[in-house]
Amino acid sequence: MSTYSVRSGDTLSAIAQRYGTTVNALAQANGISNPNRILAGQKLTVPGGGSAPSSGSGSYTVRSGDTLSGIAQRHGTTVNALVQANGIRNPDLIQVGQRLSIPGKGGAGAPSAPSAPATGSYTVRSGDTLSGIAQRYGTTVSALAQANGIRNPNLIQVGQKLRVPGGDHFEPAPSKPSTGGAGPVTGPGNEPGSSGGVSLAQLRRIMPNLSQAKAEQYLPHLNRAMAEAGINTPQRKAAFLAQLAHESGEFRYMEEIASGAAYEGRRDLGNTQPGDGVRFKGRGPIQLTGRNNYRAAGQALGIDLENNPKRAADPDVGFRTAAWFWNSRNLNQYADAGNFREVTRRINGGYNGLASREAYYQRALDVLT
Repeated sequence: MSTYSVRSGDTLSAIAQRYGTTVNALAQANGISNPNRILAGQKLTVPGGGSAPSSGSGSYTVRSGDTLSGIAQRHGTTVNALVQANGIRNPDLIQVGQRLSIPGKGGAGAPSAPSAPATGSYTVRSGDTLSGIAQRYGTTVSALAQANGIRNPNLIQVGQKLRVPGGDHFEPAPSKPSTGGAGPVTGPGNEPGSSGGVSLAQLRRIMPNLSQAKAEQYLPHLNRAMAEAGINTPQRKAAFLAQLAHESGEFRYMEEIASGAAYEGRRDLGNTQPGDGVRFKGRGPIQLTGRNNYRAAGQALGIDLENNPKRAADPDVGFRTAAWFWNSRNLNQYADAGNFREVTRRINGGYNGLASREAYYQRALDVLT
């Protein structure tokens, strides 16, 4: 057993991944009833662990729910190093069962003398966030901010050149075209606008029960997703945030509390295989549900959500799936017309919780206009 002190922005799933354990094991070891609620400064007992895993074997087999950044963090390397060692073109697309070489592990020969950490560069693109860039290249927001003299991590500019500590020069692999299903997050007529997202203060006024720590953690991912989906006017933002606030309990639940067994055999959702109900239960701030939706969202975003469904609960993916769902149903059109009831119907299939959704909508309009 070892202990870990929770820091601002931590999640139980990230801590579990870092220490090679599971959320369930951490929850049981620490008497945690709600895995989505941990507090900065809280001391956690980590079952079966010493310090965070570092050097070990020279290979790793990808498991369900793994991400390249999580594997890199767990093995003390970087996403860029894993990409180069395994010829990976898209860091967001790895397959369950895939065997990865972990650079610098288990090799023969004497270790070379340590050298100064390398620094690469990256050019900011539309929709980028500092946290997304940090995660993609196995570094941290703090390290990027310090390396580039950035005072506000939520404010970076398209075309800005960033120094990335610990890497070579790299640019993201070109995204693959969608091969069916709904289109990309940003579709015709939904090009990202220039009005930006929402501020931390605005988000917490719209969702007053959202903690400061969670708001800081989620805001960059939320703003990136809204930019990608052209949710760029007060009316669109208000409608989008109101629906997400209701569906996720103000971002409290990024995974449905129920087991998902109620969706078993729902052919209208594409749940045709045994276990699909639980496997493809609601995840993310809009509660993406069903094999068909996971497949279509994954194809649009270039992420294998069908084989890695739990990724939809991670904020870097979850907010993008919400934006994809929004655009796949042309909801900007109804938001522009002020037709919030139709937005609700197209998300919910009916009008469940309409009073709650409308209350969030009115509050969001008051804050944003």
